[in-house]
Amino acid sequence: MLYNRERALLRIAIASKRTIAAAVVAVLLTAAAIAAVTVTDSACVYLGYSPRKVPIYSVGRDDKVVALTFDAAWGADSTPDILSAVTEYDARATFFSVGMWAEKYPEQLRSLADSGRFEIGTHSNTHPDMGGMSADDIRNELTLSCDVIESVTGVRPELFRPPYGSYSDVLLDEASSLGLITVQWDVDTLDWKGLSAGQIADRVLGSVRNGSIVLMHNNGEHTAEALPLIFEGLKALGYECLTVGEMIYRENYTIDHTGRQIRSQT
Repeated sequence: MLYNRERALLRIAIASKRTIAAAVVAVLLTAAAIAAVTVTDSACVYLGYSPRKVPIYSVGRDDKVVALTFDAAWGADSTPDILSAVTEYDARATFFSVGMWAEKYPEQLRSLADSGRFEIGTHSNTHPDMGGMSADDIRNELTLSCDVIESVTGVRPELFRPPYGSYSDVLLDEASSLGLITVQWDVDTLDWKGLSAGQIADRVLGSVRNGSIVLMHNNGEHTAEALPLIFEGLKALGYECLTVGEMIYRENYTIDHTGRQIRSQT
């Protein structure tokens, strides 16, 4: 009797160990699966690749060049002063115009384009959040904006900046299919927050690097006032101001997970 009882307890112990072992294996397999996903994403980051599509935030350049950009959606009072400062300092810059802004201020947009100092990109037609829009709505928004900008300047835009910096793979694909290069920024002046001219300049000069793209707004309260400080500071640091179109690579490049465009080694 005792012998049978011991055998029964032994069978229970063995079964328990098998159950525990199976559970441990299951946990390890789950952990391995999670690790595989994590390692995949981490490897993408480590190796400089992004698991999703990314716009251009900056450009990997060996020379000391930067691109100042201005988004225009509302207001135009400071635009002539921006043009004057860019001209005075023999600089070049990029102006991203919303289609409705171009329709409302065609003379101002034309003066920028005709100056030879600015390239004109699109900032959408009505300034919606385009990150969640359908492909058809995106195509319509971009086509309308490019049509009106071309009608004003005589040149069809090749650059696009999404409103609010919001984007999706669908947006990037649709923009590309229309011949547009999507551009963000890696230096944000926060000029729309009412920062002083000195604070705006400090944000630029404290963060800029080779190939930086600087975000400003044409109607920022102190943006035009900050430009001489920015230009003087950039000059002292040895930087030249180009348009985005002049600074980016058109072929043989990759874009890393930070949005930095890197020339491919050939």
